[in-house]
Amino acid sequence: MAEERKPGTQMPHNIILEDRRLLTVSGVSDVDSFDEHTVTVFTDMGELIVRGNDLHINRLSVEVGELLLEGSILSLTYQEPQQKTTGGFFSKVFR
Repeated sequence: MAEERKPGTQMPHNIILEDRRLLTVSGVSDVDSFDEHTVTVFTDMGELIVRGNDLHINRLSVEVGELLLEGSILSLTYQEPQQKTTGGFFSKVFR
């Protein structure tokens, strides 16, 4: 039986890719968007973008933090969170 996630705790983040057809991701906090070609997932280690063909989410449990994805997986890419800048170009020039 899997443990439920407590708010504010960081889960271990693991990725298991089997034959480029079955992907298991742990440490998932939310799914941002998904379609047959792209699935965007928020993890404790950053935003994960999965690209491929005929992608289907077989199981998603945000409480446990686990995602099971099936399809033809072409790429896995992490995006770092964008840092907010204070002001624009001119605010830096006129300091």
